[in-house]
Amino acid sequence: MDFSELDDFDRKILNVLGEDGRISIADLARRIGLSKSPTQTRLRRLESAGIITGYRALIDPIRLGLDHVAFVEVKLEDTREAALSKFNAAVARIPEIEQAHMMASHFDYLLKVRTRSMSAYRQVLGEKISSLPHVSATSTYVAMQAVKEDAGLAPV
Repeated sequence: MDFSELDDFDRKILNVLGEDGRISIADLARRIGLSKSPTQTRLRRLESAGIITGYRALIDPIRLGLDHVAFVEVKLEDTREAALSKFNAAVARIPEIEQAHMMASHFDYLLKVRTRSMSAYRQVLGEKISSLPHVSATSTYVAMQAVKEDAGLAPV
């Protein structure tokens, strides 16, 4: 199942769940204009097709003291598929890395790293990121303020 196979009701379900993943089936059905049973059937189909991959709580990292955010450009010394796979697997094991994106740029990856402080970040950079497979150089940009952080998608 892909985007072209979604109808208006499927899109409405995704948009509502993107705003409130804890909404009851009855309330979801009411919001999209269907009865409860077909809404539940559609929801199960979206889940089994892998369009809805899970549900989670959105946690405020600032309230947990994780207010230091750095974006790290990473250049690799080797960009063949085996090296990329090894790098990707190693990045996935570092909990401080919130996001990792392969880039079409003068660098290879952009990482979003969240820690408690600059000193904690320096430790992550020195002990974890710099020792990732095939890393040849990094550049760090520290965020001063998050203007917009939205974990959801734009309307479908």
